[in-house]
Amino acid sequence: MCDAVKVKDACVQWIRDWFEENGPGCNAVLGISGGKDSSVCAALCVEALGVDRVIGVTMPNGVQPDIDDSVKLINHLGIKRYNINIGSAFQALMGEVEDKLGRPASRQTHINMAPRLRMTALYAVSQSNNGRVVNTCNLSEDWVGYSTRYGDAAGDFSPLGGLTVQEVVAIGKVMGLPIDLVEKAPSDGLTGKTDEDNLGFTYAVLDKYIRTGVCEDPATKALIDRKHVQNLFKLKPIPHFEPAL
Repeated sequence: MCDAVKVKDACVQWIRDWFEENGPGCNAVLGISGGKDSSVCAALCVEALGVDRVIGVTMPNGVQPDIDDSVKLINHLGIKRYNINIGSAFQALMGEVEDKLGRPASRQTHINMAPRLRMTALYAVSQSNNGRVVNTCNLSEDWVGYSTRYGDAAGDFSPLGGLTVQEVVAIGKVMGLPIDLVEKAPSDGLTGKTDEDNLGFTYAVLDKYIRTGVCEDPATKALIDRKHVQNLFKLKPIPHFEPAL
């Protein structure tokens, strides 16, 4: 396990340095889901930039059952909040897509449209508030592609991109964040299942494999390896043709 205080302090300094290079005086804008990743990201940005330069955005798709968790984190940190309901936009766009397809959209389309609309909302808020958008994904999610490309996988900088789930939890605890948010079972809020249900293995197993290369169960190791290879494209720049001029 990492030295959570040391890593936290280094990440705070990294955020400060990034803003000095890429947006002096700009604000950090991030979606607040009420889970550990957005909670820790918001807290790191507050420590790095000050409470007045962090903006939290809640983005329910119609009704968000755990919206109270998001509000709890926002109130705990004392940051500014915008609540932007994407429900009507989701229904309108999905209806238009399905009308033109002449059939129901795929299940994956339904799952991924909401996070992509949320990223559109985040950039709208950011560009209207001299902001930079925070990517709140962690290393464990990225490792197996558990994110939506151009949805939650987007952003201008990624404080947690090099940290596993267990390391994010440890940092949340040393920062004094509400323990129920830090230890909240990770869920995408889209499928009604936890991340671990959808993935087929626990983050504890995944994190150990990432950091040590050890995974006792061969079937689980094969599953993790397959997801990692299949989803590497999400972490790479868009391939482009280079003409031989």
